[in-house]
Amino acid sequence: MTLMVLPNGRDVARLGIIATRKLGGAVDRNRAKRLIREVFRKAGTPKGFDVVVLARQELLEASLSSLETDYAAALGRYRPDRPA
Repeated sequence: MTLMVLPNGRDVARLGIIATRKLGGAVDRNRAKRLIREVFRKAGTPKGFDVVVLARQELLEASLSSLETDYAAALGRYRPDRPA
């Protein structure tokens, strides 16, 4: 998955998901979106950020725990509370 993060100046974190037909049929696209929403919910995304996730085919083959690990690592670069 490709992750894009931008500050939004609000008191909430928002999620946008891009799942194109290249990913597969409707069943595959919906499964990818469900996985991404679950990862976003569990990760504790800091408030004030918009996160846009572009789903890739490999996402459907990965386990939820590996997706959570990858998401947290990618999001770690954008956390405002981490030391520089």
